[in-house]
Amino acid sequence: MSTLTVALVQTDISWLDPESNFARIRALLANLPTSDLILLPETFATGFAVKEPAVSSQNDKALAFMLELAVEYGAVVAGSILVEQQDKKANRLFWCQPDGQVQTYDKRHLFCLGNEGDYIVAGKQRKVFDLKGFRILPQICYDLRFPVFQRNRNDYDVMINVANWPQARRYHWDTLLAARAIENQCFVLGVNRVGKDGYGTAHNGGTVAIDFKGEPLVCAADELSSVTQVTLQLADLQSYRQQFPVHLDADSFSLA
Repeated sequence: MSTLTVALVQTDISWLDPESNFARIRALLANLPTSDLILLPETFATGFAVKEPAVSSQNDKALAFMLELAVEYGAVVAGSILVEQQDKKANRLFWCQPDGQVQTYDKRHLFCLGNEGDYIVAGKQRKVFDLKGFRILPQICYDLRFPVFQRNRNDYDVMINVANWPQARRYHWDTLLAARAIENQCFVLGVNRVGKDGYGTAHNGGTVAIDFKGEPLVCAADELSSVTQVTLQLADLQSYRQQFPVHLDADSFSLA
């Protein structure tokens, strides 16, 4: 049966300084054991600088960096970048394959309390990517709070969430990641940053891999930059779903 080995990169992010961030990530990935997927935090190249007009000018550089890593490590590399979209930006997750193919997902849910919609265009489509027999649902940060959008319709096995989730609401992050794993009977991979951003918001990590029962498989140490590796077993997930088939009792619905 299929296995999926994932490297979860928890790192500080230098504000609007892609080259420093690329160098930090490369140092963290030095001597990385063989992996199938490398996950980077939300806006790993610049920080969550949504209000800064010039931030999207760095997107080509950041995408090129991801593609270089994908070739170098023979793995899919995924993380989000702020890119120009209409007269605003999109918070776009790039799924970069070693063969040069790229798929994308745009963050769907925008944080109205922070006026995120003034700067970011909401994504329209729910995406599922395939890797080594695993069906993977990409999500970005605030998406985590909206379970209807993430409801498993027997169409994915792993949910990933790349984030700049603030320390002030860390308990919510930990709780919601586990809840999404339990209710959707899926693996959940949450990758968060550490350090303060340019607006003074503190982040203390919480990068984790959670199994389909809501139990942590691996956890990164708080406050520290690190790479945490985990191997997921598809057979374990399929066996659990067969033994405890709650999806058979799920409500039918459609998303507008």
